Amino acid sequence: MRDPRLQTLAANLVRHSVRVQPGENILIDMIGPERELAKCLVEEVARAGGRPFVETSDRSVLRSMLLHATPEQIGLWSKLDQERMKQMQGYIGIRSGENVNELSDVPEDKMKLYQQLYSHPVHSEIRVKKTKWVVLRYPNASMSQLAKMSTEAFEDFYFDVCNLDYSRMEDAMTPLQQLMDRTDKVRIVGPGTDLSFSIKGIGSVKCAGERNIPDGELYTAPIRDSVQGTITYNTSSVNSGVTFDNISFTFENGRIVKATSSDTDRINEILDTDEGARYIGEFSLGFNPYILHPMNDTLFDEKIAGSLHFTPGQAYEEADNGNRSAVHWDLVLIQRPEYGGGEIYFDDVLIRKDGLFVLPELEGLNPERLK
Repeated sequence: MRDPRLQTLAANLVRHSVRVQPGENILIDMIGPERELAKCLVEEVARAGGRPFVETSDRSVLRSMLLHATPEQIGLWSKLDQERMKQMQGYIGIRSGENVNELSDVPEDKMKLYQQLYSHPVHSEIRVKKTKWVVLRYPNASMSQLAKMSTEAFEDFYFDVCNLDYSRMEDAMTPLQQLMDRTDKVRIVGPGTDLSFSIKGIGSVKCAGERNIPDGELYTAPIRDSVQGTITYNTSSVNSGVTFDNISFTFENGRIVKATSSDTDRINEILDTDEGARYIGEFSLGFNPYILHPMNDTLFDEKIAGSLHFTPGQAYEEADNGNRSAVHWDLVLIQRPEYGGGEIYFDDVLIRKDGLFVLPELEGLNPERLK
């Protein structure tokens, strides 16, 4: 028997996130073995009058392909998928799979080719800019292990998070967006962190279930050369199948001049992908009330209540500081007391302390108000 929560999720993705209209082409991109949600999405897209197209793939097969791929092969693959993506008005990406580290032993030069020749032109340049899109993970045993939960408990958590009332969250974001849009100087303070930058004139974007599920963030970007100081992240992050811990960046005039982590050599290789990879493309505050602890999954970790992420690489055009890169790496700092605490100041006014908003007009984004 089909889990009714899957049907609810599919309906939310089609009706709220992508807002499918009659006659639109919608690509359902299923990475991993899960099929039931894909079938629910096909049915919901058709019910909304759209035309569903389905791609299924597997990370272990992708690994084999990348190990043997030539630049010419990846270029042709990219060209073919660019043409398909140009025909789509919407994109729903489901990420599943049994091993989060499946790509960890793909050589760095191969991953760079994949990012530069395939991921960047297909996804960053067409899918992100030209379609209505949403991306989500699917709960499985592997994700449950990352979250240190039983599979059943994790599924309950997952559906609480993903089937949240995002319309109410969107309304609660408005005062923060208004404040962010008139702010010049931002300062972030915490253990190993004292960072300042300007966001003047960049603008901000609400994220309430229309791009990622789960959701719950409001993002902007720093003026590219304004970032000064040091940030020390306190969550792990997986990049190209490798898990990085204890990441710390030092900035001078916007550029990362020092980067250390549990694998300092490899993190500097990533930051040397291109010029823009050593500059920041996004600054965001996270506040999903059900997501409290990291699980090495960016789509969840960047929405943690009381968190922020500060992202090397590509900026989004909706809040654009001009930075361009094949890299877009969301790295998360949690500022709740059990993670060391911290403060955020907008134009020298404290707006959030130890993960909780302190200005009365922003308190609607605190966990007890969003659940």
